[in-house]
Amino acid sequence: MTPQEAAPEQTPIEAFVEMLKSELDQARAEAKEINMLVEQSQGEVDKLVQRNAAITAQLHQMQAHFDTVPREDIRNVYEASQDAQQRLFTMRGQLEKLQSDQNHLRRFSELITKTLQLLEGRPTITVEDEETPFASAIQQIISAQEEERRKISRQIHDGPAQALANFILQSEIALRMFDKDPEQARAELTNLKAAAASTFAHVRDFIFDLRPMMLDDLGLIPTVRRYVEAFKDKTGLDISLVVTGSERRIESHVEVLTFRALQEMLGNIRDHAQATQVKIVLDIDAQQLRASIEDNGKGFDTESLQAKEMETHGLRALQDRLAQVGGALEVESTAGQGSQISFSIPINE
Repeated sequence: MTPQEAAPEQTPIEAFVEMLKSELDQARAEAKEINMLVEQSQGEVDKLVQRNAAITAQLHQMQAHFDTVPREDIRNVYEASQDAQQRLFTMRGQLEKLQSDQNHLRRFSELITKTLQLLEGRPTITVEDEETPFASAIQQIISAQEEERRKISRQIHDGPAQALANFILQSEIALRMFDKDPEQARAELTNLKAAAASTFAHVRDFIFDLRPMMLDDLGLIPTVRRYVEAFKDKTGLDISLVVTGSERRIESHVEVLTFRALQEMLGNIRDHAQATQVKIVLDIDAQQLRASIEDNGKGFDTESLQAKEMETHGLRALQDRLAQVGGALEVESTAGQGSQISFSIPINE
């Protein structure tokens, strides 16, 4: 074999570059497929929204002609309404999952692209890119705001709004039955009262989760105490809260960030950790706030903790928010032995 015929041996860097290019091609192909699925799912969601609107209009029309509509037709429309709402809820969940995967692939592709640019000697920052970090921060803020608005809109639609529509229908049924069957009408009103009380409790929880007024009026520590007690009652978890240092008011954004972080981590423990005991420690000194939350759940291997899992559990977003205010996040866990997540935030008096 002549030297001209022998293929040059690749260096480790060249092999790594080829691997990155292959990964990038695969990520782009997967992104293309997910983009198509997102578009299809969005179309299904739009159709289900229209179907829900049509059924709601049918319910309103039925209420206007309640005396002439057969009882069986009322039941059928009511069941169709519940089925449509369930389908919409499920499809929205699927769409959110696809959109999350879409964002992960986009970030992964961007990371590989920047790595290739560095390895191949191409500059990654040009004069035109100087405003990129600022633009990226603005984009993140807007995306976060829109994400929260979307969640609130869906929760109101699937919760209080639908409950109110059902209350109207049940009250109409009870009113029409008073002359024919007072006992059955009484039973309908009793059920209606129980449903109203349950919905009222859910609305209060929803408002508290959205923005507890105690946080503005009384500060972080009383709000966390109240939230922990309510969380214990709803989940049955054995939660202990220890507060050390100076129990005082601090900067508003630090209070909000700390409350949201604890809220996020308690939700993760409830949904994923399979824990029975939780310990929360809050310490406020003159220079920083430190918080930790420890559970006795199933734990996980921190060395194999992937970016996707960080996103799923909200840790990546929390880490980014803490970094923006000069804070830090630490995750300690062992599979089968629980976990402890700690963070610190500097305080400017």
